Amino acid sequence: MAEEKEVRYQSVNTYHTLSNYSKRTKNVWLVFHGMGYLSKYFLKYFSELDLEENFVIVPQAPSKYYFGKDFKHVGASWLTRENTKTETQNVLAYVDAVFKAEAPPQLPNFIVFGYSQGVSIATRWLSSRKLQCDHLVLHSGGIPVELKPEDFAYLHKDAKVTYLYGTKDQYITEARKTEQQLLGSALFGDRLEVKQFEGIHEVNTSFIQSLG
Repeated sequence: MAEEKEVRYQSVNTYHTLSNYSKRTKNVWLVFHGMGYLSKYFLKYFSELDLEENFVIVPQAPSKYYFGKDFKHVGASWLTRENTKTETQNVLAYVDAVFKAEAPPQLPNFIVFGYSQGVSIATRWLSSRKLQCDHLVLHSGGIPVELKPEDFAYLHKDAKVTYLYGTKDQYITEARKTEQQLLGSALFGDRLEVKQFEGIHEVNTSFIQSLG
């Protein structure tokens, strides 16, 4: 008879940083890329920031795969619908380790940025770890439906939350927009600001630069 079992083991994963933390650092970013990306390539969207004032930390989604007909390109995924609960805990433990290794003892302006699938990791990590951030950016991704308003009640009153998406995003229908805005409003209340830009499902570098 088939039986699913579990085993515990240690694992090693990479991550990338852009610049270094120093006394001149004004913003620390924790950035979660979307599905199909690798952290080393996702860094390029932040390369125009003032690197003396911005320190960017980009964790790497653990599940890598080949995509495209020629199988030459490698992408990565944070989660799937398979064994999501356990995999989420594995991912969040990995993010904890990255944050512990790189975050300074006293955080300056702390920006948590999730793009596409990375939105689900950014929100789940913050809500479960109850870490303060000054700005949470939810860029073109879905907020997990299991999250509740009390999960973010700990955020300080001046914390900002931005839900950002392109007007021609092929993955965000009108119904999806409404659903996400209602869910975001329920979770974050007056903190939430919804912003649009002219474009498809792509990273908006102009908005990134406006925060740095």
